[in-house]
Amino acid sequence: MSASSAHPGISARSYRTAIQETTLVAAAVFALVGILGFIPGITTRYSELAFAGADSGAMLFGIFQVSVLHNIVHLLFGAVGLLMARTVAQSKYFLIGGGVVYLVIWLYGLFIDQAGAANFIPVNTADNWLHLSLGVVMIALGLLLGRGTVSERRTM
Repeated sequence: MSASSAHPGISARSYRTAIQETTLVAAAVFALVGILGFIPGITTRYSELAFAGADSGAMLFGIFQVSVLHNIVHLLFGAVGLLMARTVAQSKYFLIGGGVVYLVIWLYGLFIDQAGAANFIPVNTADNWLHLSLGVVMIALGLLLGRGTVSERRTM
């Protein structure tokens, strides 16, 4: 059943599934966070914003350690999500794949010395908890909302 027949009066081009809407929201939030990381006041200790590394003292919302590189990664992640939200399959891959990426970043943040050179992103304890939460939620949403949308259609 096509999107237009499932939803009379809505063209297939304008209809978005729940997983596509979720991907759009997630992507918009990532992009917004990337922008907010460059705004003094929202990012405290803005004068300490470094390109990368643990020496960046800037804190988004006064909680999450950020750098120019960290903000750019959020902007790029948001842009990729906005592009991938165009199809159901890509939305599923973005949520699950992005969730896996965030779990890897969480593990990275757990095992590095936060004051050392390896903390080039940079991350702090608050970032680690956020990355764990994002990873779990994104994977869960990708699996739950993506059920029956991609792989099951291929086998029919």
